This record gives sequence, C-alpha cells and structure tokens, in this order.
Amino acid sequence: MANPLRTFASLYSTTLLTVLAGGLLTTYLGLRLSVMHVPQLWIGGMMSAYYVGLVAGSKIGHRLIAQVGHIRAFVASAGIVAASALGHALVDELAVWILLRLIVGMGMMCQYMVLESWLNEQAESSQRGTVFASYMIVSYFGLILGQGAISLYPELGLEPLLLIAICFALCIVPISLTRRIHPAPLVPAPLKIAHYWRKAPQALTTIAIGSMIVGSFYGLAPAYASNLGLPPEKVATYMTATILAGLLAQWPMGKLSDIMSRSRLIRINCVLLGILALAIALTPYHPTLSLVMTFLFGILGFTFYPLATALANSRVEQSERVGLSATILLTFGLGASIGPLIASTLMQWLGNSMLYGFMSACTLILFLRLRYVHSQQKAETNVTQDYIMATGDLVSSPLAAALDPRVDVESVQEQMTPTPSDDEEDLGADALEDNDTDSEQQLTFEFDVNPEPTFIEAETNVLEESDLDTVKTA
Repeated sequence: MANPLRTFASLYSTTLLTVLAGGLLTTYLGLRLSVMHVPQLWIGGMMSAYYVGLVAGSKIGHRLIAQVGHIRAFVASAGIVAASALGHALVDELAVWILLRLIVGMGMMCQYMVLESWLNEQAESSQRGTVFASYMIVSYFGLILGQGAISLYPELGLEPLLLIAICFALCIVPISLTRRIHPAPLVPAPLKIAHYWRKAPQALTTIAIGSMIVGSFYGLAPAYASNLGLPPEKVATYMTATILAGLLAQWPMGKLSDIMSRSRLIRINCVLLGILALAIALTPYHPTLSLVMTFLFGILGFTFYPLATALANSRVEQSERVGLSATILLTFGLGASIGPLIASTLMQWLGNSMLYGFMSACTLILFLRLRYVHSQQKAETNVTQDYIMATGDLVSSPLAAALDPRVDVESVQEQMTPTPSDDEEDLGADALEDNDTDSEQQLTFEFDVNPEPTFIEAETNVLEESDLDTVKTA
C-alpha cells in the first residue's frame, strides 16, 4: 500500500505553502493596523471580510472549477490572491484593504476546494482517514509557520507582503507539475439548514458561537498582543503557542470524546474556557504566565469545532453527512465573520482586554443555551471514531465532506455528482439544436473508487476542441 505522504506530496506541498501565506497575511495585517493606530473596529471589519469571502468563495469556486478545470482554477485563484496581498503595499485606504481581504477569502476558498476534491478522488478507500488527517496536520503546520515567519520582519515593512506573494506563487508549482489525473468537478452540497438545526441544535450552536471565538482570536489577537507592548517576534510566539496547543490537543480530545458524552464534554470545555478567558482579560501581562494561559486557550478553544462536528455527525444518518458538512462550514463562516466585528467594537469602547472578555461572555451564552437544549433532548448515542481532526481556522471547503473518512463514498457521488434535472432532460433536444459550439458542456461523470487506478468516463453532448485535454483516461 502506497504511503499517502509520498503519493500526495505535491498536493500537501501546495497546501503547506498556501496556508503558510494565508496565516502570515492575517497576522501581518493585524499587527500592521495596530502599529498604524487604526481603530479596532476597522481591524475587526477587515478580518470579518476574510470569512465572508470564504463563504462566498464556496459558491464561486464550484462554477470556476466546472468551467476551466482544477489546475487552471487554482492558478487563477493563486494569482488573484497574490496580487491582492501585494495590493496592500500600493494603497493605504482602509476601505480598499477590506475589499482586498474579501477577495483573498474568495480566492483561498477556491484553492481549498481544488485541493480537497483532488485528494478525495485520488485517495483509496482504505487510506481516506490517513489522507484526511495528513491534510489537517499539514494545514496546522502551515498556520504555525505563517505565525513564526512574522518574527523575521519585526519592522513590518514590505518584506512580509513579498514573502506572502512568493509563497502564493510557489504553491502553483507542485500542483502544476503533478502527473496525477485531474479530478472531475463536484456540485455544491445540498443545504437544508433548518433540517440540520432541528436534528443537531447543540452541535450547530457550538459551532456558531465557537466560530465567533476562533474568528475573534485569529483576527484580533495580534492587535491585542501588540497593544500590550509586545514586539512582532513576541506576538508571533504568542500566536504560535496557541495554534500548537490546538494541534497537540486534537488526538487526546478525540480519545476523550469516545469515552464520555460529547455534549457533556462540550459543556465542561465551555466552562473551563470561560473561566480561562476571563482570567486572561483580568490578569496583567506576564511573559511566562501569558504564554501558559494562551496555550491552555488553544487546547480548549480549538477543540470546539471538532467536538461539535462529531456530535452533529452522531445525530444524522450517514447519507446526510455531505449536506451536514456544508451547513457546518456555512455556520462557521458566518459566526467567524460576526465575532471580530463585535469584539473589535467592544475593544474600541471598553479597552484592549475586552477581546477575552467578549470570548468569556460567548462561553456563558453557549453554556446556557446548551443546558436548555440538552434538557429538551433525549440522551445522545455516542459513536466512537466520529471525532476527526480539524484546524482552528477555516482552512477547508464544502468538499471536505467528500474527503471525510466518516462519509460513505456512494453518498458523496449521489449528492455531489452533476446530474441533469428533469427540466434539462425535457429541453435537451431543443437546447442542442439552438446552441452553437461554444455552448456549456453537459457532462455526466462516473467514479471508480477501487484501490486500482481510477477511471473517469465522460459522456458529452458538446465539447470544444480546447477542452479535450481536460478529459483524461488513466
């Protein structure tokens, strides 16, 4: 059996460079705006724009990949993101920076979708868990390296932006030179938001409020640490310690979640995080103590998402998990975009420490809501191996559901493979007569996911000559 790290080395290399650049850009902007003495509300708005872009990019990415293919979509997105990052060096207008941040979010979501759909289709069924975990570990290391890279440029000049652009440029190289078969595009996962909120209210409430906490941390913690008087290299250490704690906590928290009730574990996590966040807000800064507390914050704060995801998956049928994943990611993105706005407003009105004061208030609201919902629900049925590794930031797309080892491959094909609708079938003959050679392709894809090499068969009504090289048979 081939080693996934060797098999997907090019895709993992691309992931590492992409996430490294994205993490470095987030920290750089937070520090840069703090040094410029920009009002906290602008910092929160800029970070919220990134998450709004991620949510919007999930729709745009599907269409772009379907029209031009995976490699072209990735190259185009990387070019746009690199240009947007460099745009911060050319313009000092904050409104333009918010727009650039929005564009970066949309472009990076498209990049994540390309990587995850590619990994999903090329991974053997027996290795999906290893492939998924490896992808998450690489993403974590990319985030950690991105935080650490800021310490190389404490003056916060143009050098970090140049490094970001270099990483986005270099991430194109491994995926462009890969000899693996191009995957077929998938359609957006079905969204039944009300349905999933009725079936898993505790889990989705945790994701909604937990994402406000995580989004506020990523967006405003660099500015918070800078306002304490920390130099950029100390800020990088502060951020790295938190993210590293989130990485190290994944495995033991997963084991713990298989032993005790996940809803109870979330409530315990909530209480501990609320007390810790309040302590951080009230305790004067001390170099060692602050690092210890932010390390503990990473353990508690970055495990909300995987715990809640595991709880949600235990409450739905396996055939519903693709749509559930899309609902979870939408909920996360919306919460992460709202949190920095509220937290930055409180920081501007009441002081720097209100970042963690806001987080503590979020945990109180979450705990009360979870207690109420739990009293209305019957006890959950705990299922082992539902917990999967997840990053503290939103570095995945709706197509992550297809890569998730808990999701049945057949359900992915059924829900996310393009199929013509009844109306298209009725109007198919007339449409073919009216359309010229530039009309939209109608493709029906079939997947063979056996451990043998994958065969992709495409039956087409209309194909342009320029698109013949995108349909390959291995």
